[in-house]
Amino acid sequence: MKRSALVTALVTTLVTALLTGTPVSAAPEASAAAPACTAADADVYTPPATVPATPGTVLACRSVTLSQVPGTIAMSAWKVLYSSTDHQGRPVAVSGTLAVPTAPWTGTGARPVVAFHPGTLGLGPQCAFSKQLAGAFQDEYEGDNIAALLKAGYAVAATDGPGYLDGQTHRYVAGTDSGHALLDIARAAPAVPGSGLSRQARIGLWGYSEGGAASLWAAQLAAGYAPELNVVGDASGGIPGDLKQVAAGLDGGAFSGFLADAALGIQAAYPALPFDSLLNDQGKEAVRTAKSVCLVGTVTALAGKSIRDFTTAGLTLDQLYQQRGSDGRTWGQVLDAQKLGVNLGTYRIAFPVLQYRGALDEVIPTATEDAVRTAYCAAGVRTGWKIYPGDHLLTDNQAVGDVVTWLGDRFAGRPARNDC
Repeated sequence: MKRSALVTALVTTLVTALLTGTPVSAAPEASAAAPACTAADADVYTPPATVPATPGTVLACRSVTLSQVPGTIAMSAWKVLYSSTDHQGRPVAVSGTLAVPTAPWTGTGARPVVAFHPGTLGLGPQCAFSKQLAGAFQDEYEGDNIAALLKAGYAVAATDGPGYLDGQTHRYVAGTDSGHALLDIARAAPAVPGSGLSRQARIGLWGYSEGGAASLWAAQLAAGYAPELNVVGDASGGIPGDLKQVAAGLDGGAFSGFLADAALGIQAAYPALPFDSLLNDQGKEAVRTAKSVCLVGTVTALAGKSIRDFTTAGLTLDQLYQQRGSDGRTWGQVLDAQKLGVNLGTYRIAFPVLQYRGALDEVIPTATEDAVRTAYCAAGVRTGWKIYPGDHLLTDNQAVGDVVTWLGDRFAGRPARNDC
C-alpha cells in the first residue's frame, strides 16, 4: 500500500472509532542567489535577523534526498529558505522544497514549474512538508502528487507555507500570506544554484484543501503581486472557501481539530485579535496540543471539542466573531477577509482554473466549494469542474492523474475546457 494510502487509512480508522466508540488497536537574478546550497539543515528553519524586501530571494538552501516521494525518481532536490511578504506587506521568510527531475526536459520551451501547496499537515514544527518529504517525520499524504509531477518532467516548488520556522506558528488558512508564499517559491526556484530553471518558465499552481485555498489565493493575487511570472493555470480542490461556513461544520465534530488549527493560524497572522485572554485551562491545553502534533494527532486529540469548551465565557462561534481586536477589527471581519471568490473584479485571473471536490466530502461543506466555483464562473474565469466519488481525504489522491494531465495541457498551450 502506498504511504499516502496508509495515512488515509489510519486517519479514517481513528475517526471511525471516535464516532462509533469502537476501540482502536519580484524575481531575483540568479546571481543574487545563495552562493551554494550548503546550509545546515537547521539554517533552513531559523528565522533570519532581517529578510530582504525582494520576494523570492533565496536565503539558504541545502541538497536533500526526498525519501517520501515514491517511485525511485532520479532528481535533484533542495530544501529552501526564501523571502516572501505577509498580508501587511512586511518581508517574511518561508521554507520549502524544490525538486527537479534529472532526465532532460523534452517538451517545448523551458522546463515548467509547478508551485505546490500541501494540504493540512498540522502545526507542530515537525509537520513542515519539507521535513516530511525528506523523511524526518511521516504524517504527510501527498508524496504521490509530487511523484506524478516529477514523472511528467515538471519541476516542483513546494512551499511549506508561512510560519514553520523555529518559534513561529504556521499561518494556517491565512489567504494572502499563503498565496504570496506559493508565488514566491516559484520566483525563488530559478535562483537555487544548480536548478537549471528559467525565469521565463511556465508556472502551474496546485493545492488541495488548505493547499486548494492557498493556490486559489495565489491565482487571485498573481497579476498584481507577481506579474512577471508566466502562470498558465491553477488546479485547486477541496476548497474551504468560506471559513465561517467551514467552522460551523467542524465545531464539535470529528474534525474539530482543524478548527483549532484555523484559530491559531489566523491569530498568528493577525495578532491584534483577542485570543489568550479568551481561553480557559482546557483551551490553553488544546493550544499546546495543536502546536505540537501533526495531522493524525490533531484529528484524534481534539475530535468532538467545541469552541465553547475552550473559552472562559463559553463562547459560541457567532459570539467569538464579535470579539474585537486592538486594531478595531473583529474575528468575523478577519475571517470574512479570507473568503474566496469575492472582489474578483479586483483580482484579475487571466488563466484557466480547475476546481474539484469529493462527492462525499465530510470535512469541507460542499456548499462552500460549489459557491467558489459559481463565483468564478460569474466573474468570467474559465473554470473546469469535476466531482470525484471519494470523501475529503480520498479525493486528493483520486484527482492526481487528472490534475497532472490538465496542467500538462496548460503547459502545452492547449485550450482549457470551461465547465461554467
